[in-house]
Amino acid sequence: MNTQFTLEQLYSLKLEGMAKRYQAALALPVHQQEEAHSLVALLCQAEVEYRNYYRTQRLLKNSRLRYNAVLEEVICTPERGLTKETIIRLADGMFIKKAENVLICGVTGTGKSFLSCALGRSACLLGYKTLYFSMNKFLEALTQARLDGSYLKWIKNIASHQLLILDDFGIKALSHDGRLALLDILEDPYASGSTIITSQLPVDKWYEFINEPTIADAILDRLTATAHKIELTGQSLRKRK
Repeated sequence: MNTQFTLEQLYSLKLEGMAKRYQAALALPVHQQEEAHSLVALLCQAEVEYRNYYRTQRLLKNSRLRYNAVLEEVICTPERGLTKETIIRLADGMFIKKAENVLICGVTGTGKSFLSCALGRSACLLGYKTLYFSMNKFLEALTQARLDGSYLKWIKNIASHQLLILDDFGIKALSHDGRLALLDILEDPYASGSTIITSQLPVDKWYEFINEPTIADAILDRLTATAHKIELTGQSLRKRK
């Protein structure tokens, strides 16, 4: 048997995980090599693990998360207004499958962005397409999309992600285009996932912030109808650090 030719065929078929495991198996002494059925099972498992790993790395890279945060590092205490039960309820990604939103409020430094990125990273590990924007970057991208005529394509691309994170909502005033873009994303027919929004403003102040009654009604109806609301409290974690 020409094992080198077999290796080349595996690589040409883009079965890199299988090829690497096969190469490792060939390096073993003959008496330690697996019999045929076990080897096939090991090769298949290697390919699955390889594809899962690189899919996760690709999702993490494309998500553009602000922080490399993990849920295990999120501080859960009564003083922060955050419980382990809340984290556990969100960690399995069912809120995305059920198209439920997460609204995280609190004063500056209470860990809103960190928590949103930790949830975003968890979503990537579960295989969900995730996209992060600070609101400043979101509005800049919107302006560019309007200028170069790619607005509809831009909106459709955002809506194709199963989890959208909008960070620091309420810091910068929304233009009329910004309000419409947010509404377009939330009601896009291709949208089928969830939105995480962080804000220093409490949710009951968002209507006033949007400052356009008809659009505000539509946006808040879509955001709050099925939402997990988290109000982070306590002292700034930055000062604590």
